[in-house]
Amino acid sequence: MSKYLMGIDIGTSACKVAIFDKAGKVLAAKSSNYNVYYPKPGYAEQNPEEWWDAVCATTKAAILEANIDPQEIMGVGIDGQSWSAIAIDHKGKVLTNTPIWMDTRATEICERLNQKIGAKKIFELAGNGLQPSYSTAKIIWYKENLPEVYQNIYKILQSNGYIVYRLTDMITMDKSQGYGMHCFNMRRGTWDKNMCEALGIEYTMLPDLYDCDEIVGTVTAKAALETGLAKGTPVVAGGLDAACGTLGAGVIHPGEAQEQGGQAGGMSICMEEYKADPTLILSFHVIPNLWLLQGGTAGGGGVMRWIEQELADYEREVAERVGKSSLELLNDIAEKVQPGSDGVIFLPYMAGERSPIWDPNAKGVFYGLDFSKTKGHMVRAAMEGVAYALRHNLDVASKAGADAEELLAMGGSANSLLWTQIKADVTGKVIKVPASDTATTLGAALLAGVGCGMYHNYEKAIAETVCVKREHKPNLSNAPIYEKNYAIYLELYQQLKDIMKKQSEII
Repeated sequence: MSKYLMGIDIGTSACKVAIFDKAGKVLAAKSSNYNVYYPKPGYAEQNPEEWWDAVCATTKAAILEANIDPQEIMGVGIDGQSWSAIAIDHKGKVLTNTPIWMDTRATEICERLNQKIGAKKIFELAGNGLQPSYSTAKIIWYKENLPEVYQNIYKILQSNGYIVYRLTDMITMDKSQGYGMHCFNMRRGTWDKNMCEALGIEYTMLPDLYDCDEIVGTVTAKAALETGLAKGTPVVAGGLDAACGTLGAGVIHPGEAQEQGGQAGGMSICMEEYKADPTLILSFHVIPNLWLLQGGTAGGGGVMRWIEQELADYEREVAERVGKSSLELLNDIAEKVQPGSDGVIFLPYMAGERSPIWDPNAKGVFYGLDFSKTKGHMVRAAMEGVAYALRHNLDVASKAGADAEELLAMGGSANSLLWTQIKADVTGKVIKVPASDTATTLGAALLAGVGCGMYHNYEKAIAETVCVKREHKPNLSNAPIYEKNYAIYLELYQQLKDIMKKQSEII
């Protein structure tokens, strides 16, 4: 009898695969890295074929580690990063690397279309402002800059949809990923032909839309050989990584919220009513009839990854000797610094910034350095800067009528007790942490579990699988210094944004 579920996560830096039993216990969790390419300023792209290679290697490794018969896997769910624009031809061949969510090459296209069609008209239909990070402008960029690619496009896929295609030969798009396209009616969950025409996107390039837990196909014989999965294993449409992580963290009721600590940062607030704000991000939840009002920032766990790569030679050298990782050692030196980092403030705009400022020219900035400051000050300031970005989005969401009393944290950043406590102190919110590292793959797996009938509904799925491991309450004694620094954080960007724009024009 089939008794296990597999979740596949197509993240920005790696593919993660986990196999779960019905109680949400992890039998195996494996990952495989791939590259992000930065060929020009403002460009950030990946090769979907490398995603597939990583999926094949990682699924085989996970099945081997779990020591199970692939026939025992009841279903597969796939989540993926947002705002890809994977161009395939009639044979399913990928025609070019896909710009990913960090890519801002289409800034001028967005400015032109917002003026031509009307930014308010686009927002009214799509529930999201037209920004270069989204899929919409990337497709039009193909049309204007890669006509030989555009004329051969059969369909445009999202990241999880591409992996679904490679597994099943079915061309699909789940509704939670629809928000990347501004011809997607955010109230109805359908494509809008009139807006396609206005934007200049061929309607025939859009895949059919499916509910996230809908079984869209089964693993083909060819895919079975490549992945180690059993031929005929059901595959559901899957969903947006942030939405699957929200599900895997246990957020299934209006008013509940997830705090995202992966490569990107941000939050997702669950709503039963349509509420949109032009400076935030609105998507469907992976659960039917619910929306997520999201804040998506460029700076999340990726900030600490960058610091580790560029500033942690010493920590890497001594890590094995002291029995800790280099990231743990960075955490240790940051913990010795007082809250507020003695006035050092960091703007975490390492790939421009998304919500709520939507500035592709924004840059990362350390402010307040002097000879008394240490590496520990910089590390802690980086953690605090990401927390300020989170609070900025929560404040805007509150003004839009979407409040979150507490946050359920997910992603690698939630493994740091210090960083999670900083976020609680900065936001004034209680933060609860379930299984941080596997929340996203668990959410993908739960879609398969509901779709394949392992769970009767999402209430039962969450009750059986999600357990809060720890809780962080705001330390009120730290509130005054964080209020002061948060105000400076906001003012720094306002004072520097014109300089950032001028610099981008020079580069």
